[in-house]
Amino acid sequence: MTAEDEALVGGMANAGAVFRRDTVVDRPAPRNAPALHAYLRALKDHGFDAAPTPVALTADGREQLTFLPGDVALPPFPERAMSRTVLASVGALVRRLHEAGAAVGVDPRAEWPHDLADPEGGTVLCHNDVCPENVVLREGRAAALIDFDMAAPGRPLWDLAMTARYWVPMLDPTSAAAYYPRGLDAPARLRVLADGYGLSPRERAELPAVVEQATDVCRTFVARRVADGDRVFVEALAERGGWERWDRLHAWLSNHRETFTTALLR
Repeated sequence: MTAEDEALVGGMANAGAVFRRDTVVDRPAPRNAPALHAYLRALKDHGFDAAPTPVALTADGREQLTFLPGDVALPPFPERAMSRTVLASVGALVRRLHEAGAAVGVDPRAEWPHDLADPEGGTVLCHNDVCPENVVLREGRAAALIDFDMAAPGRPLWDLAMTARYWVPMLDPTSAAAYYPRGLDAPARLRVLADGYGLSPRERAELPAVVEQATDVCRTFVARRVADGDRVFVEALAERGGWERWDRLHAWLSNHRETFTTALLR
């Protein structure tokens, strides 16, 4: 890196290793970068211009992608980033991704990461990490998605459930208070996200249970990283209340499943 490089903040796995150089972002390349780059180029060919365009892979294991201008919300998330207008636009953006992705298909020869993948599989490449830090905002709306490192085949409903976890958020009030504005109405916001996406009645009825399934997969992902001694995840787990937080979240989601279903189908 040179003195002119701008370090980009945010994220956990690549914290401190992502830099912007003029119109290019230089970051660690995922192991499946060739397949992922082919997918991103195909998305653009099918009219989805809301993702970075691959520029190059370097010999030292890094990748270069086009920089997408705009704002990215970082925790603690400001109220302007959590507006219902932004939330609905996130749903619409994920729908656009899935429609383009359905046209592209999934390369069966590629090795996609299993960390946050839909355990039931699927024919659409899900982003799997549509958190506020990975959504570029422009003029109060979601304009683009970045960081496709966790992308893997799955159901579109799975990807929306993952998105809901971060954007509604699907967190008990104690957990949400650490990073989100107070007073967010989770059932109403889940409905806003589903409306923005254009979710069908059948999928609306299924969504709360899929959110619970996605939450269990996320817990397993964290447990693996902690067991491997990943310092970032060990420290984050301790700072966020340990496994008690995950137990509390599991109970909260289960106890409110009917409330969420009613809001979605109202």
